[in-house]
Amino acid sequence: MIFDEMRGRGADCRPAYKLIQQWLDRTPPDFMRRKELEAEALFRKIGITFAVYTEGGDPERLIPFDLIPRVLDAAEWDLLASGLEQRVKALNRFVADVYGAREIIRAGTVPERLIQNNDAFEQQMVGVEVPGGVYTHIAGIDMVRVGPEEFYVLEDNGRTPSGVSYMLENREVMMRLFPDLFARQAIQPVSHYPEELMATLTSVAPPNCPGEPVIALLTPGFYNSAYYEHSFLADEMGIELVEGQDLVVENGIVHMRTTQGLKRVDVIYRRIDDAFLDPLAFNPDSALGVPGLFDAYKRGNVTLANAVGAGVCDDKAIYTYVPEMIRFYLGEKPILNNVPTWRCAEADDLAYVLEHLDELVVKAVHGSGGYGMLVGPHAAKADIEAFREKLKARPFDYIAQPTLALSTCPTFVESGVAPRHVDLRPFVLSGADEVRIVPGGLTRVALKDGSLVVNSSQGGGTKDTWVLAPEATRRFAAAGQTQSQSMGV
Repeated sequence: MIFDEMRGRGADCRPAYKLIQQWLDRTPPDFMRRKELEAEALFRKIGITFAVYTEGGDPERLIPFDLIPRVLDAAEWDLLASGLEQRVKALNRFVADVYGAREIIRAGTVPERLIQNNDAFEQQMVGVEVPGGVYTHIAGIDMVRVGPEEFYVLEDNGRTPSGVSYMLENREVMMRLFPDLFARQAIQPVSHYPEELMATLTSVAPPNCPGEPVIALLTPGFYNSAYYEHSFLADEMGIELVEGQDLVVENGIVHMRTTQGLKRVDVIYRRIDDAFLDPLAFNPDSALGVPGLFDAYKRGNVTLANAVGAGVCDDKAIYTYVPEMIRFYLGEKPILNNVPTWRCAEADDLAYVLEHLDELVVKAVHGSGGYGMLVGPHAAKADIEAFREKLKARPFDYIAQPTLALSTCPTFVESGVAPRHVDLRPFVLSGADEVRIVPGGLTRVALKDGSLVVNSSQGGGTKDTWVLAPEATRRFAAAGQTQSQSMGV
C-alpha cells in the first residue's frame, strides 16, 4: 500500500500537514492556477532554467514547480540528518582508503575489481593527500520514503551534485507567493546554505595557503545545463565565477586573470568533470580545463572541491557496499537503509534478475538522470527482452532493485490536487571542521499519474521542502492528540 505523506495510510491528515490541509480546503482552484502562472513568470524573470540538448529546438527549459510544499516534522528530519552525516563520513573515509591503504579491500569487504574497473577511479590520485582528508565536500544524497519511518537511500552523488539552486529559489518563490502561509507556520530556513558552503570551502584551504583563502567557482561555461546554478552560487557566496580560460598556473600556483593583474586562487569549487580539468593530466583535448591545475593540486597549493576521483564513491555497484563501509570505518549500525539491491555481476543475482525482469527496476551502474534504466512493471515486453540481452552481454554494468511503493505528496495538477510520487535530495557539506546540513533539500515530483521517474529531463518537477521547527512539531502533535481525545479515541 502506498504511503501518502499527508494522510498516511488512512483518511486522517497527519499532524505536520494540518496547516496545508486547511489551506487547500479553503483555497479555490482558480486562485491556485493564477499563482501557478505567477510562479512561472517569476522563474522566467529570475532565469532559472536547465538545458536539454537531445530533443531539438530551444534547449532551455523551466523545471515545472508545484505550489504545494512537502512537509517533514522535526523528528523526521533529525533522523535523516543523523543518517546523512553518518553516511557521508563513511563515504569520505572510503575514498581516502581507496587512494591510500586500501584496508577495506584487503579485508575483503569491497572487491578490488569494483575499484579497478570503476570509470571514476583516478590512478593519479593514489597517495595524494587532500586537506582535512575530505574528498566529497558537497554530496547530494537521493532519498525515497515508503512508510512513516521508512526512508531509503536511493543513490549517492559525490562528484558535482546539482539542484541546490532550485531548493533555494523554490523557497524564495513560495515566500513571495504565499507570505501569509509562512507567517502561520514555523519553518526552518534554508537561505543560509551559501554561507554554510562558503564556510565549508574556507575550512579546506590548502596547506600552502598564505592567508585568507581566495575561492572561485569553475564552470564549463554558459552552455552547461547547470550554468544558472553555477552563477547563482558564485553570486550568493560573493566569489568569482571563472572558466578555464580565466585561470593560469605559474610555478605551481593557480591565478585568475583580473583587471588588476593575476590574483592567486586557493580553493576551487569546480563544476567540471575530472576528465576535463587539466589537459596535461587527463583528457588532452579538453578546452574547458586549466593546464597545470592537477600539478598545483598535488603540490598542496590549491584545493579542488569535490576532490579529483571522488566519484569512485557514487558508482551504483559501490552503493551496495555503503552499509558495510559504515560498519567498517565507523563501527556503527547504519541509520539509513539502502534499497535492497541485486548485483548483476554476481551469477546468482543475475539469474534472479533475468527471471524477474518484469518486476524490477534495472539501472546502469554509471547511469544518471533516469537514463539507461528499465522499469519492469511499466515496460513493454519488447523493451524487457531487449534489456535482457544487454544484461546477458554486460551484467557487470547493471544493478537491479525492487519497484518500491514510493510515497506520494499532494500535488497541484491539471485536474486539481492529486497524489504524486516524490523523492528528496538533501545536500551534505563536509569540511575539515564539521559536517553541515541545511534542514530540507530538493524534492522532485513525478507529475505524470503513476510515474516513478522524477528527473526534470524526463518531465518531473520540484517542490519546496519544509522542515518544521521543533516547537511547531510539538504544537501540531498536541493539537492532534487533543482532537483525538475530544473524539473519544
